[in-house]
Amino acid sequence: MKRLAYVGLGMAAGFSAAIMLFPSAHGANDSAYKQLDLFSDAFERVRADYVHPVEDDQLVTSAIQGMVSGLDPHSSYMDAKAFADMKIQTKGKFGGLGLEVTMEDGLVKVISPIDDTPAAKAGIKPGDFIAAIDGTPIQGMQLNDAVDRMRGSPGSKITLTVLRSGAKKPFDVALTRAVVQVDLVKFHREGDIGYIRLSSFNEETASGVEHAIKELKHQIGPGLKGYVLDLRNDPGGLLDQAVTVSDDFLNSGEVVSTRGRHPEDTTRYDAKPGDIADGKPIVVLINSGTASASEIVAGALQDHKRATIEGMTSFGKGSVQTIIPLGSGGGALRLTTARYYTPSGRSIQASGIVPDIAVAESDDDQNASKLDHITEANLPGHLEGQSGAKKEPPVIRPPAGKKIEDFQLSYALDLLHGKPTPAASKTAAAN
Repeated sequence: MKRLAYVGLGMAAGFSAAIMLFPSAHGANDSAYKQLDLFSDAFERVRADYVHPVEDDQLVTSAIQGMVSGLDPHSSYMDAKAFADMKIQTKGKFGGLGLEVTMEDGLVKVISPIDDTPAAKAGIKPGDFIAAIDGTPIQGMQLNDAVDRMRGSPGSKITLTVLRSGAKKPFDVALTRAVVQVDLVKFHREGDIGYIRLSSFNEETASGVEHAIKELKHQIGPGLKGYVLDLRNDPGGLLDQAVTVSDDFLNSGEVVSTRGRHPEDTTRYDAKPGDIADGKPIVVLINSGTASASEIVAGALQDHKRATIEGMTSFGKGSVQTIIPLGSGGGALRLTTARYYTPSGRSIQASGIVPDIAVAESDDDQNASKLDHITEANLPGHLEGQSGAKKEPPVIRPPAGKKIEDFQLSYALDLLHGKPTPAASKTAAAN
């Protein structure tokens, strides 16, 4: 089975077999054997003395989960069922609520609800904490277990207890599970401008973008002025899809490089000739929910000056996870194996893509709590970033007293039309 390079925000045989592997490893030092002896002692004491019998496979699974999840927020162990669910999810169809989540302080934290899913329709927001599922507290649960509880048969009911910054107390949200058919690429015309929204990167994303461009050219015709590529709250996904989407708008040059532990692990991905947008101007919208694979696209287009990046600084996940199937049990590791670098050699780990033009989503952004904006740098145990992160430019906010439904999109359309925005510029100068 091939290994998948995965750059999205995510959720994750026997002991005697593990022991047998170590003597065959040349140069293994004595401390490794001592630590395995310590584990063996603990394993046997739990088997013999725990208050009730525990299956060996449960103990081994928990041990592997603890070992891997302690490395960084994006490494995890998936048992056979979780691995099968992950493969289904990358194909773009699964049963559940439609949430991208991580674990923080013993609770499930929402990275982003997926567009048009039960979670999004119920008003679940990025930064929300899920404290309980159907009244069962999440504290002490493994993330994979919590995700498994949230999935289920379409039409079945579930109640999430939510903690939200600014809310006085936890509140319950009742949802109905559905077949989450993730339509990852949506598009429509905004007059003479093509708007394309990407909500994640699965096996169909690149073909979806190519179809969107083709249809928008047909709908708008020769008067087409440019495109808005909306990557806001896009948590990422498959690396190869991020490379292909970037390549779609570039004629040549590096798209991204990945660098692992050893020099031979370095891989560079280059663009092939052919820009499906025919050189038309592009504005890419990003925010703190733009993560990983979507940051690869934004970084590539920014470094090649192929697009103007607008919005707020992105999530800052600059690492690559490889899905590594294990043994005959059907499980797999999601293991952080490399960092990725934009074409100019930037690592955006824990710093994010800084926009060319910083534009707030609304007036509320000015007073929003930092807790509402989860980023890689907030995650316990995250990989350290590199120094020298670019400083965000002054933030442009909506003109005082003027209600604009989507100010970032409105600003992008004005940019592509070449319209000045004097009121907004004055607001920026005051920051």
